[in-house]
Amino acid sequence: MKLNKKLYIIALGGLLFTSCVDLDTAPQGGTFTSDQKSEVVLALPKRLSADVNGMFAIIGKQYCVFGASSSRDDDAGYPTVCLSQDLNGPDMVGDNSNYNWFSVSSSYEDRTDTYANPYERWAVFYNQLKLANDILATIPAETTDPTLKIYQAQARAIRAFDYLSLVPYYQFKYKGNEDKPSVPIITETMEGDPSNNPRASLSAVYELIMDDLDAAITALEGYTRLNKAEIDQKVAYGLRARANLYMENWAAAASDATNAMAGYSPYTRAQVSKPAFIDANDQNWMWAIILTPTNIPDAYPSWPAVLGSFSGDSYSAAVGCYKSVNRLLFDKIPATDVRKGWWVDANLDSPNLATVTWGGVTGNAVADLAITDVKLPFVPYTNVKFGQYGFIGNNINAGDWCIMRVEEMILIKAEATAMGGNLAGGKQILQDFVKTYRDPSYASAATTAADFQDEVWLQRRIELWGEGFSMSDIMRLGKNVVRYTSSVTTNFPDAFKFNIAATDGWLLLRIPQKETNNNRGIPLSANNNEGTLPISGAGAGLTDGVVVQ
Repeated sequence: MKLNKKLYIIALGGLLFTSCVDLDTAPQGGTFTSDQKSEVVLALPKRLSADVNGMFAIIGKQYCVFGASSSRDDDAGYPTVCLSQDLNGPDMVGDNSNYNWFSVSSSYEDRTDTYANPYERWAVFYNQLKLANDILATIPAETTDPTLKIYQAQARAIRAFDYLSLVPYYQFKYKGNEDKPSVPIITETMEGDPSNNPRASLSAVYELIMDDLDAAITALEGYTRLNKAEIDQKVAYGLRARANLYMENWAAAASDATNAMAGYSPYTRAQVSKPAFIDANDQNWMWAIILTPTNIPDAYPSWPAVLGSFSGDSYSAAVGCYKSVNRLLFDKIPATDVRKGWWVDANLDSPNLATVTWGGVTGNAVADLAITDVKLPFVPYTNVKFGQYGFIGNNINAGDWCIMRVEEMILIKAEATAMGGNLAGGKQILQDFVKTYRDPSYASAATTAADFQDEVWLQRRIELWGEGFSMSDIMRLGKNVVRYTSSVTTNFPDAFKFNIAATDGWLLLRIPQKETNNNRGIPLSANNNEGTLPISGAGAGLTDGVVVQ
């Protein structure tokens, strides 16, 4: 088992791109020109399918940024990006040890522009963007071929997803910052010198996102996808619901969420009363990275090895590098809420372990179980939310990764309805969901839209814990990051025990040095340079209005 490495990116190779051999290789050897490739696509549009499949698959590949030779166990694509984002937040606790590949996210050292972790969080999306742009460049813009129109729409939706996965972290919330710099725009039709491509404004990036999603939604009308790894019209609606939520276009966000969730239903209380969240076939999953054993040749660079708690070959269990919930959030969850069982309590008990068997023991005894070189006992507040591929204790670290599920859309609709002027309607949506599927005793106490928005934020923090939404919510809501309070003994390690003000420039990710070295449009002075690295005990007295009043 390898130790954590704060690897500098300046020593690493370039981005890794994939291509479709069928389309790129001429029959006599050599390579097709772009014009020749377009002719092939026009004649045989289905030959582009491998490129499209590769576009969807790349963000779930092991070593998808740095390559297998790097042996980086934090390089498992989008799931590990999500983990990094959540460890930046207030609700996920990681241990401070040399086995923790993600310690820089908990300590906020990932704002160092030469580190590998923030470069991965940049490159995962720009790599996929490159594939989407290649597909769009290959397909004639005004094509009428039905297959090509679907591929075109999916590529545009993916490009929107990629930018939507970047913009919340490189600039503060959209409202009030529309003209401030975000990330550079790269499209299939861009003109000028790509090595002189400044950061675009937030408004410009969101304009591209919305244009792409508008086009995708129209073109995907009536399309039935092959599996949930693909984007269909409902997923495109879901992405536009997220974008409208970030932009505070409340009526549009509620409408898009409604269209996105049609035909899906949430996990039942019974389904989430045991470890779950690993199967794209579940009725609430809308979009997923489908990961089978063939996708996971190595055990450690995988999300079950670093986020799950039930793998027989992992960092989490083998060395006790578990991911836990902040007790401040845990204490806010009522005992009547089934989600309280997604984590063990201070005594290592959870009702979600009732049917779990590992190493010859069942129930809460699993938490205390120790198996040499396989499992150490859980620590207080360890998560038991995520299941394990095959069975508990299995050493095959597969398991699908959820990118979008219906519960997110319900929470978007509830928040957007209330913030758009219909507080009673928003409260009804939230209460119907929570009372039916999570906590039968729940009732909203909000009397204003602002109070209700905080209620929804609390529900999002509980419901979407570990799925990558923590910091995007922090940024769009303009909230302080509050990890500890003087009145409660924190379960954060001392090195990670600090709070950060909502206006602190250290919250913004830095453009990686590899990009600034190769793009003179982003000089060092144009990077995010504000703020200072927080130290233990910083930000005492900050509140977030939800877990700390």
